[in-house]
Amino acid sequence: MLSCNPTSTPAEVILKLVKNEEEELVDPTLFKKIVGSLRYLCNSRSCISYAISVTSKFMSEPRAPHLIVAKRVMRYIKGTLEYGIFFPKCINELTMELMAYSYADWCGDRQDRKSTSGYLFKFLNAQISWSAKKQPTVALSTCEFECIAWCLATCQAVWLEATLKEMEIEVCKPIALFIDNKLTINLSKIPVLNGRSKHIEAKFHFLREQLNKGALKIVHCSTDLQLADMFTKAMKIDRFNKLRSLIDMVELET
Repeated sequence: MLSCNPTSTPAEVILKLVKNEEEELVDPTLFKKIVGSLRYLCNSRSCISYAISVTSKFMSEPRAPHLIVAKRVMRYIKGTLEYGIFFPKCINELTMELMAYSYADWCGDRQDRKSTSGYLFKFLNAQISWSAKKQPTVALSTCEFECIAWCLATCQAVWLEATLKEMEIEVCKPIALFIDNKLTINLSKIPVLNGRSKHIEAKFHFLREQLNKGALKIVHCSTDLQLADMFTKAMKIDRFNKLRSLIDMVELET
């Protein structure tokens, strides 16, 4: 792949991988080496997280289309070798603000119809934690898949706050959780379960408990500024480049 042609995005917009026994099998050892190395690279290149989460589901029996997607990620890395996470110098150390972005793609997996959750945490305006992960259950409504995504982000927020506290860093409270769905934001503030949410498992209402405690606050943001969108689906070049810039994944001079 050293002489491959670079690409502008790590995945095609129409990326929807499934298990297809009719496709040609590929060397599983080679595939695991490639995906394993790319998963390690996700620690410093969050922009490839979604593409790698998709290909990781086919480690046991990889087929030719799965290898093509993995190779496309390498082609993207080839063209963006100078990019990395930018950690700016803290100007005001008294403003220790932890911000979270949560988003989900409903029924994004064509095979089992499970949704994909994504979240991004920024501390001192630098990204420190992110995730692109398929949800554990099949969501029966848009309300449910949003609640599941919020719960995952809320659990991570509680853990990050505890970790920073052990480092003797007190973050500003409440922690802001940015969501772009006004209807589900209103639902999170209702203290009783209504017809839209009574089928959702109780554990996914953990967010409401944190809101009542004052540990978290819900902030509405437009879809255009929803940074976690990058971790839920493949997107067009313009949208991808805009989000990559907003999460401070920049080209650094070497």
